[in-house]
Amino acid sequence: MASKAPSITRIGIIGSGSWATALAFLFTQHEDAAEHPVRWWIRQPEALAHIQRTGHNPHYLRSLSLNRDRIALHGDVQEVVDQSDVLVLAVPSAYVDSAIGEVRGLEKKVVFNAVKGLVTEDHHIPARYLNKVKGVPYGRIGLISGPSHAEEVARENWTYLTLACPNERLAERLAERMRTHWLRTETTDDLFGIELAAVLKNIYAVAAGIAHGLGLGDNFIAVMMSNALKETRRFLHAINETARDVNSSAYLGDLLVTAYSPHSRNRRLGTMVGRGYRVAGALIEMDMVAEGYPAALGIHAINQKFDVPMPVAECVYRILHEKIAPSIEMRILADNIH
Repeated sequence: MASKAPSITRIGIIGSGSWATALAFLFTQHEDAAEHPVRWWIRQPEALAHIQRTGHNPHYLRSLSLNRDRIALHGDVQEVVDQSDVLVLAVPSAYVDSAIGEVRGLEKKVVFNAVKGLVTEDHHIPARYLNKVKGVPYGRIGLISGPSHAEEVARENWTYLTLACPNERLAERLAERMRTHWLRTETTDDLFGIELAAVLKNIYAVAAGIAHGLGLGDNFIAVMMSNALKETRRFLHAINETARDVNSSAYLGDLLVTAYSPHSRNRRLGTMVGRGYRVAGALIEMDMVAEGYPAALGIHAINQKFDVPMPVAECVYRILHEKIAPSIEMRILADNIH
């Protein structure tokens, strides 16, 4: 007898940043949220109280008005897990383990990751962490990927999302739940490839920002991003050999929006470093998590095994973590790409 398909009726969101806020807004657009409010875990009690009172997140996307009748706020993450069919992870990668490391019953849920980074000191992609550490079967693990910025989702700008899951029928069911007249969704089974591409694009956005901060111009940045896509193709092929088109929006589109958009915090980090900020000072002043910083270290560590030529990613790693002068590293990079 075939196993019963998991329910996706009750949605739970873990995280309270800009992307979590945009996703909460997005899921409340569906009529199911009228009967089954979106469960949303907010870590900070004062933020929870403010959203409950006003319908606005006091820290992120502050102008976005949330439908309080379609949201149930929780300060206890276990309550959200227990009362949801689908969990959407939307916390910075560095905080995933502290957010859900102690929760029980996650292995019985469907978990879609909206994190664009590596988890734990072992540099796990989120899917591997969820499977190896939390026991969630790969067939119940998915990814919500761009190209998208939370700020534009909040404004209802035309947006395309890709949902990845080894069980593509499950991805399609959640994709249908997320579609609106201004947001389109596609699905794929390339969970590992898109998760890794999402990690890499943050590194390359830092590279674009550094070049911008140094005043190297759009001509050079375009060539650098072309090489970044080649690096992505080589790295994904070495890690997980399967048929994929890295020119599609989930790979190339996500790279471009992160590298070029003024909303990109990773590009902003790179721009500050290119203009002379110390890395530590730039991270503090941003007061937001730039996933490209830990990602550069993680991809460098992973690539010690695979030895894929990645001059752009290595350039960012040396600037951010070995504290080599950006002008020196970009000059070396310029002589090694074409």
